[in-house]
Amino acid sequence: MRPSGSASLGPQWRVVILHKFTVMRLRIGIGLAAAVALGVGSAAHGQGLARGTQDGAERGGNMAGPLGAAVGSAIGGAVGAANEMLGIDRRERFRIYTLAERRASFPFKGTVRVGTVLPEDGVIYYDVPPEFALQGLNYTIVNDHPVLVEPDSRRIVEVIR
Repeated sequence: MRPSGSASLGPQWRVVILHKFTVMRLRIGIGLAAAVALGVGSAAHGQGLARGTQDGAERGGNMAGPLGAAVGSAIGGAVGAANEMLGIDRRERFRIYTLAERRASFPFKGTVRVGTVLPEDGVIYYDVPPEFALQGLNYTIVNDHPVLVEPDSRRIVEVIR
């Protein structure tokens, strides 16, 4: 709204317009962050910090360009770190459980990390006890570390250190 009879906007009008523009940018940023968080939250689950950050940056970049990539990376990393398969509270209990079972360790020459596919032969897979609520996964011991594995693909989904 422009005062009648004035040729240009005065300083007080510039402040109002600038304030409205800043509020609008803030709302868009918050909306973008929420959208990326919702989109990344489920994808980052079980992937840990590195994969959550990578996936969040990719999804955020696809949704909103460079700003979305930055926001997605931060949110994806946080969600991924907090939501590993076992979570913080059950992780140590599962590690202790696997040590107490005294299962033989499979010697693997490659890097043991999330995404590694284990060989078909020589690896013995065990059922995860129901108390850990990880249906559809098995575990095994690789290079003295318990790992959670997808049984069909033999892909490691979490390394317990």
